[in-house]
Amino acid sequence: MTSATSLVLIAAGAILAFAVSYEVAGISIKTVGIILMAVGGIGLAFAMATLAGYAPWGANRAVAAVQPPASVAIANNAAPPAPVAPAASTTPPANV
Repeated sequence: MTSATSLVLIAAGAILAFAVSYEVAGISIKTVGIILMAVGGIGLAFAMATLAGYAPWGANRAVAAVQPPASVAIANNAAPPAPVAPAASTTPPANV
């Protein structure tokens, strides 16, 4: 939710909560307005945190890529293990 959407929700909620005197059976328009203002406030706080760069999911974070140590093998980049030659037979020389 962007900050513009949040501000629209807050404005619509304020209009419904404070300026509308119309009554609908079964629905409290003031409560709907307060709910819209609360959702808009939460969305605005989320949008501001993301824009300010305080959130780890921020779109434009300039962070250097961290490389793993050389001793750590990465599954996607690791070379296949080298084939192991069979052990040579070590028979003692014949006594001649």
